[in-house]
Amino acid sequence: MKEISTSEFLALAAYTPVIDVRAPAEYTAGHIPGAFSLPVFDDRERAQVGTAYKQRSRTEAMDIGLEIVGPKMRGFVETARGLAPGGEILIHCWRGGMRSASMGWLLETAGFRVSILTGGYKAYRAHIRENLTAGKRFVVLGGQTGSGKTRWLNQLRAAGEQVVDLEGLANHRGSAFGGIGLGNQPTNEQFENELFASLQALSDDDLIWIEDESRSIGSIFMPEPFVLAMKSAPVIRIEVPEEIRIQIILDEYAGLDKSHLAGSIQKISRRLGGLVTQECLQKLEEDDFAGVVRLLLPYYDKTYTHSLGTHPADRIVSLNLSGIPMAQYRDELIKKKFTLIQ
Repeated sequence: MKEISTSEFLALAAYTPVIDVRAPAEYTAGHIPGAFSLPVFDDRERAQVGTAYKQRSRTEAMDIGLEIVGPKMRGFVETARGLAPGGEILIHCWRGGMRSASMGWLLETAGFRVSILTGGYKAYRAHIRENLTAGKRFVVLGGQTGSGKTRWLNQLRAAGEQVVDLEGLANHRGSAFGGIGLGNQPTNEQFENELFASLQALSDDDLIWIEDESRSIGSIFMPEPFVLAMKSAPVIRIEVPEEIRIQIILDEYAGLDKSHLAGSIQKISRRLGGLVTQECLQKLEEDDFAGVVRLLLPYYDKTYTHSLGTHPADRIVSLNLSGIPMAQYRDELIKKKFTLIQ
């Protein structure tokens, strides 16, 4: 059994099974993407051992822990055999302490080749904070609401371009309506972990496309180093005809539950104003979804203009797509990107 650095651990994790032996609540709050949860203690047991350690003694805590773990040992080994039939396995706990050492001893005794993350998940989180954007260069795809930025990013990825889908990672479309029809968002911590993993999978030799976002996507707040990198990157601002924007929004939202749409309109009613809010709700009741979108666009256009102002003006280039078939948008974006790196 050997202890290895975070960099070594992550390099091996690309092709070696990882088990996270922390309690389920710790895993849910944030974990290394791809790691399998195999907790030494469940949440109640962890609290029980922790209380004994703090209020009584380390020896009593260990005795309680051994009593809990003993009946589980065979199951741990059987689960590990299913996860790592080749016999190579990576283990981590919170700080690289007794939980990972105990599991490592057990699995090594059972014939596994075990490596443990020095400093545990805590060291991994520190590694992320220090290296999140290291060596990465970005190009930001900007444009008003309904410009289809996520759609074009998906097409760029299909064409072999490097893309990180921030809204996909956050499970939110980034507006007052952005969570409708989607499940729960990840924790902020898990978003950062997934973002780091996505960036590490991409090359430093080419630009990475990201969508222009504010500091938050729904309940997710993006880490400051990433925000700074995004705000200093070149922006390709696409200009799309209003009718196409309306159709793109309708394609995404028109089939969703009207009560949820109404609730989202109410969320921004103070900024819309009472009259516009009532008109929106009336048109929604009449199933005039296009009418709702036309009423909302001025508010979102104003919001986007303000957001665009957070980028240096000399880093923004416009790409007018009026008169160009939508099937050619992707190629136009790639051509514009090449003008930024020449």
